Amino acid sequence: MPEKVGFVGLGIMGRPMAKNLMAAGYELVLHNRTREKAETLAAETDADSVAEVADNPREVAERCNVVITMLPGPPEVERVVAGEDGLFAGAKEGSLIVDMSTSSPVLAKDLARQAEERGVRMLDAPVSGGDTGAIAGTLSIMAGGSDEDFERALPLFEVMGGAITHTGPAGTGQVVKACNQIVVALAIEAVSEALVLGSKAGVDPEIVLDALSGGLAASSVMKVKRRNFLERDFEPGGKVKFHRKDLGIALTAGREYGVALPTAAVLDQMFGALMAKGRGDWDHSALITLIEDLSGDHT
Repeated sequence: MPEKVGFVGLGIMGRPMAKNLMAAGYELVLHNRTREKAETLAAETDADSVAEVADNPREVAERCNVVITMLPGPPEVERVVAGEDGLFAGAKEGSLIVDMSTSSPVLAKDLARQAEERGVRMLDAPVSGGDTGAIAGTLSIMAGGSDEDFERALPLFEVMGGAITHTGPAGTGQVVKACNQIVVALAIEAVSEALVLGSKAGVDPEIVLDALSGGLAASSVMKVKRRNFLERDFEPGGKVKFHRKDLGIALTAGREYGVALPTAAVLDQMFGALMAKGRGDWDHSALITLIEDLSGDHT
């Protein structure tokens, strides 16, 4: 029987990740800032899946030896892990905290240090793949921490993900995720420019995607976000405001390590412009609408 696992954060990504663990037979202890989300998921249990709800992160840690967090960003991660009634307050010696949020490499290393001082183990294991990958259990997982802790968490990762990489010591998972978010943002922007150019020149956007997908320009962005681009459906899988947050983390890391990230800085401003237009809760593929705005095109 798989061990009991805590799961904190049941948003767009966290809910399907937790649901996949339940389907795999793990007994979960759930917590979410909006309690109703945890109660709704717990109510979906059946004979093969069991879940209960905790009032706060401390209670989750008290009931489980392994806890996964999936939170919006660094402030929430720090509060849930190290704050009052946080995971550290209830974690037993030898327990493992796996933060799968996209957060700060500096914070990840600091929390790992604090965890070690308490006799607690910690991994930073952010993911890529959006809600589609979370639902399908095919996320790309980038885990920073010790070999032993990675091996301990691997059975859980294998339920939630497809490509699973041990990136190195604490903090490196978040560094690799920052790299990932730079590339994804650039790819979305490049595809957006290509589609708007093709459209204004009279080429069907679907034909543009078909042609580009067969050559060197092919990318996962064109495959995963194809429907968003073609149907103008910006129901969020990865929100504009969260991707801008991620780029902010990458730019901070760039300053920390003395790396110039000029195009990432431009993309940060472009996502900021989308937020100023009231599109912060749209899918990040909505970057195409900004290109259209700049081109005087609103198709």
